[in-house]
Amino acid sequence: MFVESTIAVIASFSEPSTSTWIMLTGITVNAACALVGCFLILRKMSMMGDALSHAVLPGLVVAFVLTGSRSMVPMFVGAVIAGLLTTFMTQTLHQYLRVPSDASMGIVFTAMFAVGVVLVKQFTEGLHFDIGCVYEGALEYVPFGERVAGLPRQLFTSLVVLLLNFAVLIMLWKELKLSAFDPALATTMGFSATKMHYLLMVLVSVTTVASFEAVGSILVVAMLIVPASTAHLLSDRLGWMVVLSVLIGAVAAVLGFWWATYWDTSISGMMTVAAGCLYAIAVLVSPRYGLISSVLRNIRMSLLVLRDDVLAMLYRIEELKSSKKFSIAETAAAVGGGWLASVSIFQLQRSGNIEQASGSLQLTDQGREAARRLVRSHRLWETYLVEQLGMPLDHVHEPAHRVEHYIDEQIQEQLAAELETSDQDPHGRQIPH
Repeated sequence: MFVESTIAVIASFSEPSTSTWIMLTGITVNAACALVGCFLILRKMSMMGDALSHAVLPGLVVAFVLTGSRSMVPMFVGAVIAGLLTTFMTQTLHQYLRVPSDASMGIVFTAMFAVGVVLVKQFTEGLHFDIGCVYEGALEYVPFGERVAGLPRQLFTSLVVLLLNFAVLIMLWKELKLSAFDPALATTMGFSATKMHYLLMVLVSVTTVASFEAVGSILVVAMLIVPASTAHLLSDRLGWMVVLSVLIGAVAAVLGFWWATYWDTSISGMMTVAAGCLYAIAVLVSPRYGLISSVLRNIRMSLLVLRDDVLAMLYRIEELKSSKKFSIAETAAAVGGGWLASVSIFQLQRSGNIEQASGSLQLTDQGREAARRLVRSHRLWETYLVEQLGMPLDHVHEPAHRVEHYIDEQIQEQLAAELETSDQDPHGRQIPH
């Protein structure tokens, strides 16, 4: 009832334009592929989508030969059987013959695809096999083909598969999620990870076949992997990953259609290019894993360390009651030099931790307190390394310098409680209180 009512709502609108039908078909295909693609990514089975997209070919041919029809039902049945057979043979080679998983997939899907090609050649006159359609699909012809329930047949088929995938995910969310992250735990809790695996393969097979005629194998394989991979860069939570992958697939469909129209080229191919561009953007700007984000985090961490080094250096100079005064340039050079050192000094000045007087830098009361906590952390950790771990004196400065930036007041007090003395460090210097 849900499928029928959804289709009826879409069909009730005024007749959309040709471009709208094409984009809707691309969106539903991409969304259906993205839903199952997330679980392929989590199971580290990215290539399984590619394998199944090739391996279902003999199932399609056999279904056509036995029924003499290219209708939806026999094609789906043939594809599902071929997909399950591919999955079974891949699992058998990997589990019982100890063939690596990637090698087992390569062996099985190439063999199955070769069988399919042989069968196609044998029955090519009746099948009307079109290589270009298999690779690129025929999205541009979707609005002019057969109608089902008021919708183009390819859109109707992809919409049914999208709703099927969505319904299965809703009903078996916990089981699919647990079996994807920890199959052994899922089996222990009574959820058969093997059954969930084969169910996922069935969904992938059905999705692949439903999408072939419209968008071809290129876009099917891409949409099984690329939107889910892009979403995985943007979120570590499975729920958001699924939502984002569907949205990314939809955006790729719209962008790809616009670009294909502008450059007068393959629509499905350009949708794949659009998905790849979205992935490239995520690689750059992902909050946690993006290249730009990683560079910015490294810069922020470097500035933190340099600011602490400047404060600790000025504190030790005061502690020694040295008459030596450091200018900005000399201070920057003392902590390693470069533009990061200059920026760190500027930040300390702006935050009120240091000030310039008579051409030299000195600590403010606020900066002196921050430097005291930092030096206390350093010397407590040096003392701990010597007393508790037995490290030699000439080996404790560097590890203490690395850790001192992350020891808060609570950890400092815990360290002091563990030490025999918290007044002096192993070098005989006073530990600030």
